Amino acid sequence: MKIPTTLKHKPVIVTENYGNVDGRFANQTDTQGLSLGLAQWNDRGKVDISAKVWRHTGDKWSRQSEELPIHRVLDLAILVARSISHFRESYRFPNLYDPANPIIDRIGLQGDAMTVEVCTDNEKINEDIRLFNQALSDDSELVGERLRTLSSILKDMGY
Repeated sequence: MKIPTTLKHKPVIVTENYGNVDGRFANQTDTQGLSLGLAQWNDRGKVDISAKVWRHTGDKWSRQSEELPIHRVLDLAILVARSISHFRESYRFPNLYDPANPIIDRIGLQGDAMTVEVCTDNEKINEDIRLFNQALSDDSELVGERLRTLSSILKDMGY
């Protein structure tokens, strides 16, 4: 399915067959494409790159399609990777985290640090963190394949 090019987000690089590879939702998803392009919120003379997840209802492109600035996409990738790293060692804690110190990490970015922590404001955190851990485990093959691919590309780029 062709990603629209007449909307405010202007695709430059696209994956129009994303529905075929959307993890465990492959071939059963409304997410039909991904794109990197010019952000819909660009002001005259200022250009930002954004990533967009394109959803299609079967009849039309969905308003639930999401657009993110590219740095947020990378920040999400950092958050995912750091979370997976935490859960590899979380078995050491009865509740999969240390309630006395729910901060997992502080990752330096732009002169400050992105705090990665367990959401202790969630009243059902002990139940939800177990479900989250199980979901990570269930999807470990899908996620691992993507992380290995990302790692390989980053190494090829010199990172």
